[in-house]
Amino acid sequence: MTARVVIASGGTGGHMFPALALADEIVRRGHRVALVVDERGRRWVTGDHEVHVVAAARPGLGVLGRGLGVAQGLVQCLGLLRRMRPSVAACFGGYASFPPAMAARLLGRPVVVHEQNAVLGKANRALAGFSRRLALSFARTDHAPALSERTVVTGNPLRAGFRAPVADAPQDGRLRIFVMGGSQGARVFSTVLPEALARLPAELRSRLRLVQQARAEDLDHVRQRYAELGIEAEIASFFDDVPRRLSGCDLVIVRSGASTVAEVTACGRPALYVPYAHAADDHQYVNALRVAEAGGGLVLRELDASPEKLADAINELANNPERLSVMAAAALSFSRPDATVALADLVLSVVEPDP
Repeated sequence: MTARVVIASGGTGGHMFPALALADEIVRRGHRVALVVDERGRRWVTGDHEVHVVAAARPGLGVLGRGLGVAQGLVQCLGLLRRMRPSVAACFGGYASFPPAMAARLLGRPVVVHEQNAVLGKANRALAGFSRRLALSFARTDHAPALSERTVVTGNPLRAGFRAPVADAPQDGRLRIFVMGGSQGARVFSTVLPEALARLPAELRSRLRLVQQARAEDLDHVRQRYAELGIEAEIASFFDDVPRRLSGCDLVIVRSGASTVAEVTACGRPALYVPYAHAADDHQYVNALRVAEAGGGLVLRELDASPEKLADAINELANNPERLSVMAAAALSFSRPDATVALADLVLSVVEPDP
């Protein structure tokens, strides 16, 4: 039987990347997919996927505004799903996933919810109660029901390419650092990291080979500061070859959104995580903590990330290559490279024919 799968997602990259990975896998298996997203989510979609944009609540709106957004979206989704007659709805959280999931439930269609973070998001908490399956990325997920036949761990689906082989360590004593900060770069890395590296011994600075993502408005400042410090650095606002950059570095300095954690661990890279301080439910800190507990990284809270503390952490790791190797192995063991396949299997296992 050819299934008709609705995939609903909030509009951030953290929601959309795994949703698109699942869509590609289900289409590869010969089934049909329709993406239901808000205006923010539409910008992430490329290729030939069928896309429907619906109204949704948005961050920053008051209670009345959010309620109106949900109501409008629900009316749209009820009409849309009646016409589509989906076999199953897979929902990835965020405000925009709520109306499609509710519409599927009201129309008697099975719902599968996927949580990317180590904290069950607010929308997913509401949806989990009536979902047929709840898929988790982390075995320990705050606010999630206990693991059971209904609540299972699949991991977080990845964009294509994040299974690159880990490069061998350089033989010239260089330390290759890759700095990522989300879709636009993190301001803390552009301001604090250069001053942290300035505090390193000159001998260590001379061995650094740095690749860093920075916001467009920070590029000139960051380049100039590294030049003053004599650090060999490549700075850009965007890299289109992240898997290669990850697999070719010795240490990653990153935020800890769910997709970032999945990508870094899939490439088996030791990481210094600096979680975004204002993430909902502090989920980035919990994501990073789970990796650190497994031995695959260190965590430095953003509000504690002074140049001195960041320099101490980098210096300690730079002078302990054995520890970096152990962390790399732990990160790879923590990863779930089969997450996309596992989630697709789970979604298709609850497919129901048209009533």
